[in-house]
Amino acid sequence: MPVRQGESTAAFAEFAGFVPLHIAAQQILALCLQEGRVGNATWPEWWGDLPIFDETAPEIVRWLADTGHLDDDGGMLTIGPLTEKRYGRRHFMELLTVFTAAPQFTVLHGRQELGAVDPMMLILKTKGPRTLSLAGRAWSVTHIDWHRHRCYVEPSDRHARSLWSGSNLPHSYALSQAHREVLLGIDPAVDVSQRATAALGEVRAEHGHRAAQGATVVIESDVPRWWTWAGGRGNVSLVAALPQYLERDDQYPDHAVRLRSDVTRADLRSASGMLDAAHLPLPDVTEEALAELKFSDVLPLDLAVDTLAKRCSDPVAAERVFTSPIRWTSISEGRDR
Repeated sequence: MPVRQGESTAAFAEFAGFVPLHIAAQQILALCLQEGRVGNATWPEWWGDLPIFDETAPEIVRWLADTGHLDDDGGMLTIGPLTEKRYGRRHFMELLTVFTAAPQFTVLHGRQELGAVDPMMLILKTKGPRTLSLAGRAWSVTHIDWHRHRCYVEPSDRHARSLWSGSNLPHSYALSQAHREVLLGIDPAVDVSQRATAALGEVRAEHGHRAAQGATVVIESDVPRWWTWAGGRGNVSLVAALPQYLERDDQYPDHAVRLRSDVTRADLRSASGMLDAAHLPLPDVTEEALAELKFSDVLPLDLAVDTLAKRCSDPVAAERVFTSPIRWTSISEGRDR
């Protein structure tokens, strides 16, 4: 049920710019269900300064009333016929359940179940066929059933990777930075075995050129990459902000993005200097993917798309990348020249 005014807002700090407007819409409907009738001018008093009720909240309420999700009778809001139709079964249980099971999509080749992937692999728009890696090979996506959380595939020869719910979700900025620090020589603050110590040495020798103290790294090669260490969602934000210099990659690795082959140092330095973290463009997401966002149907389409896109991005991580120095290096056989 709705959160009353005065309750802590600390729990929302983790959103870092992501405002779950779909939950704001759900809470407004839940309030009307709880109280029976709520004043059109007094509903904001229930939430005070909670961040999810920002300047878009009045727009959401107007849209709910205009579309029949709410009835506005002389300034009093009540549950409307469309909400009754969509959520009225089982005493509005679906409306009152904010969280569902951990999101993942079952991947099927014919009737054979191959595994599961995180929805982020299916939400973002891609260039060319969408590919996944499961069961030891690559697969091309042929159909996505958003409501049943199923994804149908056929064998592919394209390079691919996949993400799964759990430990293989897109890395956060903090986790990606921790990986970078290990490459730079910082040892874990725990006792490690001789085998682990030897393995760390091998990783640093093989991949240490991808990290630099106080800077990100661009490695020039046939497929130039910018080692940002921004996390998966931070890299999504960078690609959205610099489409003329960065290749849109349906893999979105956690630690690096792919540069266009003709990008120069001056290009990247100049573009990064002009970016404004508070106004970074959002990544492109498909409207079909809105089925993955619970209560997206009680939001105006533009707000629902923006909410889903913000969930897939991390502008704070992107800002930390483009305000850092960039070290350029060439690579030969996996190491610096």
